[in-house]
Amino acid sequence: MPKPRSQTGEKNLISKNLVELRKKNHFSQRMLAYHLQLNGYDMDKNVITRIETNKRYVTDIELKALCEVLGVTYEELIDGQNF
Repeated sequence: MPKPRSQTGEKNLISKNLVELRKKNHFSQRMLAYHLQLNGYDMDKNVITRIETNKRYVTDIELKALCEVLGVTYEELIDGQNF
């Protein structure tokens, strides 16, 4: 069974918003991965890169982790609202 994609063929909905939020928080990809690891999530710089370049799907646990570390809601991360 093929994995779902957005209407534009992207593998996730957060790539552009993740880049913007990461830069807003003055995090490099490596620093974001470091903060995720400090919070107990096994995500490295390569995972962040693949998400931001739309080459990787994002799990619900990863969405939760990114929201926690970046201090945003799911809606803000997915839809880009209010940041």
